[in-house]
Amino acid sequence: METSAYGSSSARDLLEHDHMGTVPEIRVRPFRAGDEVAFRRLNEAWIAKYFNIEDAERPYLEDPVANILSPGGYIFIAVAGNIPVGCCALIPTQPGEFELAKMAVQESLRGQGIGRKILDYTIAHARNIGAARLYLETNRKLANAIHLYESVGFQHVAPEQVIPSPYARANVFMEMIL
Repeated sequence: METSAYGSSSARDLLEHDHMGTVPEIRVRPFRAGDEVAFRRLNEAWIAKYFNIEDAERPYLEDPVANILSPGGYIFIAVAGNIPVGCCALIPTQPGEFELAKMAVQESLRGQGIGRKILDYTIAHARNIGAARLYLETNRKLANAIHLYESVGFQHVAPEQVIPSPYARANVFMEMIL
């Protein structure tokens, strides 16, 4: 039997269409034990497609519990049925501020509003916990992501106004005051 990053070919088929011919409803939920593999897989897939995985992100991908959740961060997982298809993290940077990071959507499902759903959920959570500011770093190659961030209210920040990034690929910096 053919397998994919999601397991069996039937799991992949579930993502493509349910018995009624539609993609299953996408829900966003907080990270749960066992989501480590999906979080890493989803992020490594998009990073490897456009860039190289950098040393600075390896701790987040290899142990998100210790390096994102334990220091006070959050991870959210988008699921189709029970299959993880997207993710996003809030990494604490200083009191009341978080970096919005490690946002990914399974490539075959992009363009269906999953990224917006994860982003809206993540921003709402940040507001609910009283965060004052969200910050993100991206790359101008990722025009669709930049447009999505702009559409929900992120503003560009000049590179000279930010702390130097640990990521060589970062050349677009944005923030949202909540």
